[in-house]
Amino acid sequence: MNTIKDINENNLPKHLAIIMDGNGRWAKSKGKLRVFGHESGVKRVRETVENCARIGIDYLTLYTFSTENWKRPKLEVDTLMNILVTSLKKEVKTLNKNNIQLNAIGDLNSLPKKAKKELEEVMLKTAENSGMTLTLALSYGSREELKKAVQEIAFKVKNNIISPENIDEAIINNHLYTHNLPDVDLLVRTSGEYRISNFLLWQIAYAELHFINVFWPDFSEHYLVGAILDYQNRERRFGKTSEQLN
Repeated sequence: MNTIKDINENNLPKHLAIIMDGNGRWAKSKGKLRVFGHESGVKRVRETVENCARIGIDYLTLYTFSTENWKRPKLEVDTLMNILVTSLKKEVKTLNKNNIQLNAIGDLNSLPKKAKKELEEVMLKTAENSGMTLTLALSYGSREELKKAVQEIAFKVKNNIISPENIDEAIINNHLYTHNLPDVDLLVRTSGEYRISNFLLWQIAYAELHFINVFWPDFSEHYLVGAILDYQNRERRFGKTSEQLN
């Protein structure tokens, strides 16, 4: 079985993003309520974050709650928000111990006041940490992100702040939620689904994709290491040929 020691530390994905899918189905498979799956998923988040910090990942982004998730039953949404608040309170010590800075992207103003307040407090308490940046995508949808970016750029063009001919990738990047993050190198999705689900559509343009048929609560160190080793065995050409790279 592969372990962290098998990873080539000179060829790490700088930015790892994970779609943490399957909490509810995992709970259902065990005859439990969906909330049991979400609570178990939190434990896996803690372990994965610490392992990524140990491996040397610079940026870890977790798809925590999408804009579409608001459509779920109110009880489940309320439970998820309560779990978020409780988890954030508990994790400050662990984040600081591992020199991890907490970041968040998405429509954060749509979060319940208590959850938003707790999130902002933890971000403030970890702001000076210089190790890995952990980003939670909360009330996040990539299409909404792109729509807002286009609106902001259009406003600046209308007011002669930006010239249309000067709009390039850098300007678009600067108007995204992720303006302070590099592009994604490796995107992992659990649960056996082969979808991106409106997650970081612009940022994953050249990401390596790794889909795994394991529900999130079962995503142990073994599977994390496997995803990174898979990444390290890929040839990243960015439009070039193999011969050009060599």
